Amino acid sequence: MSVQQQAGAGAEALEVWIDQDLCTGDGICAQYAPEVFELDIDGLAYVKSADEELLQDRGATTPVPLPLLTDVIDSAKECPGECIHVRRVSDKVEVYGPDAE
Repeated sequence: MSVQQQAGAGAEALEVWIDQDLCTGDGICAQYAPEVFELDIDGLAYVKSADEELLQDRGATTPVPLPLLTDVIDSAKECPGECIHVRRVSDKVEVYGPDAE
């Protein structure tokens, strides 16, 4: 089963957000998906908008581009702080990350 099938991404839009309270600043996410994640000067990771603007509001989300889905999910799986949350837009159910069922 592909990552897209596991996440229900065939028809479902996904979004990602980072809990900065848990972020360890390792930068693994930015290494996997620099189009989606970036470390700021405070040493913490944040998501970026489609036009690469750093989204620093608490709980800010950004859409997961389908071509980057595997990289975003790998980021969530490898994150030592377990602070990356990937969820369906339609019902806000987390499909990857610390609160995934």
